[in-house]
Amino acid sequence: MFNLNFYLSYDWIYWTRPTGPPSALPAGIERSFVRTPHGKVELLWAKPSSSLSSETSPPKPVVVFAHGGMGCAWVWTPYMRYLARHGVTSYAVSTRGHGESWHPFFLRMLYATTKQDLGDDLVAGIQAVQAREGVGGGEVVLVGHSSGGGLSQFLVNEGGVKVKGLGLLGAVPGTGSYKVYYNWACFDPWFPIRLVFHGWHSNSPLSHPSLTRRAFFSEQYPEEDLLEFQRHLNRFESFWWPIGMMAPFVDARKLLGNILGWDGSSDRILIMAGTGDKLMTRDVQVQAAQMYRNAVSDMVKEKKLEADSAPVRKLDGEGGQDDSGQGVRLAWVPGAGHHVQNDVQWEVGAAKLRAWLEQL
Repeated sequence: MFNLNFYLSYDWIYWTRPTGPPSALPAGIERSFVRTPHGKVELLWAKPSSSLSSETSPPKPVVVFAHGGMGCAWVWTPYMRYLARHGVTSYAVSTRGHGESWHPFFLRMLYATTKQDLGDDLVAGIQAVQAREGVGGGEVVLVGHSSGGGLSQFLVNEGGVKVKGLGLLGAVPGTGSYKVYYNWACFDPWFPIRLVFHGWHSNSPLSHPSLTRRAFFSEQYPEEDLLEFQRHLNRFESFWWPIGMMAPFVDARKLLGNILGWDGSSDRILIMAGTGDKLMTRDVQVQAAQMYRNAVSDMVKEKKLEADSAPVRKLDGEGGQDDSGQGVRLAWVPGAGHHVQNDVQWEVGAAKLRAWLEQL
C-alpha cells in the first residue's frame, strides 16, 4: 500500500543514536553479538539443515558478508537464506554505527570513525566466526558489497585477515572511488545542494525513498520492499570511510598473497555487479577485474603464484556476459541495481555466488 506519510516524513534524518530492542529477523536467521573493546558488534548467521550438512562433501567454505555504507548485516539475509538452502553456512557482520551494533554519537561517527575502525569490527566478527566454526583463514570466504567491498580489500591487503576467496559485489575498486562519486553526481546533480540544506548530514544522499531507489535499485523494486529497506539504513555514516578510499588503497600483488589456496584451476576473486548499477558501472568493474588479472599474470610468470594463466573465457549463465581468467571471475546480474543482493533479481546473483563458491 502506498504510504504517503512515510514519503512526506523528515524522520529519516536523525541526529541521535537509536534506542529500543533489536529489530526482528527473517525466518532462518539468527543473531548474536561479538564483544569488542568499544562495544558489541552484531553478528547474523544462517546454517543449512543437518541433513544438508551431512551431504556436503567436501565441506564447503564458510562465508562472511561485509555490508556497505549506510547498510548493515540485515541486507545480506536473502543471500544467507539462499546459501543455507544449498548447504552453505554464512555470517554477516554489522560494524559500529550499523544495524544492532553499538552506535557512536553523531559527531564521533561522522568525523572520528575511520575505515580502520570499521575494519577492526569486521576482523572481530571474522575471528568470532573462525572460533565458532573451528576454521582458519583458509576456510573463510569474505564477500563485501560497495564500501564493504572496499573495506574487505583493505583488510586483506593489509594482512588483517587471510581468506580462501574474496567476493566483491558492486565494490569500491582498490584503485580509488573518485569515479564512483562522479557517477553519483551525474545522476543526482542536486546532491551537493541537498547536503548543505541537510547540515552536512551523511544521510542526505539517501534521505528519501525515491533517492534510495535511484541510487540502489531498479525501477522494478517493489515499494513495500523499498520502505522496509529504508527503515534498515543506519542513522548516520562515517565520512572518513569513503574519503579513506578515494585514492588508491590496494596493492594488488600484496592482496593476492593473502588469499590462500591458489591451485591453478579456480577463480579466487569474484567481481559481480548489476548491469543497472549506476555507481559501480561496467567500466569500473571491468577495470577492477583487469587490475587483479594483470597482477595474477605477473606473479604467475615470476612463479610467486600458481593460478590459471589461460586467456579470459566466457562462462555460461544468465545474461551471457560473465567471464573467467587469471584467477578472477567477472559476473553480471542483468537489470539489477547497486544493491544486487536485495534487488528483484537477487536470486540470479545468489546463484552466481554459489557457483563461484563451489569451484573454490
